Amino acid sequence: MLKDITIGQYFPGKSVVHRLDPRFKIIITAVFIVALFCADNFLGLAVSCVFLTVSFLISEIPLRLMMKSLKPIVPIILFTTVLNLFFLDGVTFFKLGFIKITYEGLETSAFMIIRIIALIMGSSLLTYTTSPITLTDAIERLLAPLSKIKLPVHELAMMMTIALRFIPTLIEETDKIMSAQKARGADMESGGLLQRAKALTPILIPLFVSAFRRAEELALAMECRCYHGGEGRTRLKQLKSGAADYFALGISFIFLDMVIFLNIIFG
Repeated sequence: MLKDITIGQYFPGKSVVHRLDPRFKIIITAVFIVALFCADNFLGLAVSCVFLTVSFLISEIPLRLMMKSLKPIVPIILFTTVLNLFFLDGVTFFKLGFIKITYEGLETSAFMIIRIIALIMGSSLLTYTTSPITLTDAIERLLAPLSKIKLPVHELAMMMTIALRFIPTLIEETDKIMSAQKARGADMESGGLLQRAKALTPILIPLFVSAFRRAEELALAMECRCYHGGEGRTRLKQLKSGAADYFALGISFIFLDMVIFLNIIFG
């Protein structure tokens, strides 16, 4: 299960989506999320899903990687489905004893499942097609106006990127610790909920120790390299936008307008 978590991972490629300016990709992702939550009917949701599907096809991200990113959210999807399926009032579709399923529950459950899946896939597409270093520069450039009110933009962007970058590392470390504890005879899969929670103690303590050690090593390495934040910093690669970036941004706003239009017509 831990190996299925792909948050923060970068999939190298030379597709059009990979070559887009990361600043525009962040804005386009934000526009997509707005469109996703603005949609209040299945037609509007379908328009958002079409935009997402086309983006994934253009990005040339393998289908297996896309499906892999959805595995960790299966419990969330099931929990959301149960809440909407059994606890919404309306016209009864199926009834067995105290269990009652309504048409409204079915519709809301399907709507929420599609929205959650599209949200995760759209967010994953950004990290799949953008390296952490490039993503840091893009976030810092977008937040640059806030530096005029003394907000530490560079430090915030650096912290976000380090956190994103260390997610796969910590997942790998957790997997190694779990394998080592199982090899020593630790039982983490049997017993009740309380026993399983107690069984996590031999995993969490070494994981926290390892995380603090890595943080200390990183801080020491940055200090040895005379890191002083964003003051006087230069970049090897400068971010440049082109016609393709503005075209992609325009297309995303067109899809957003379509969602809003469908809300007005069928709202």
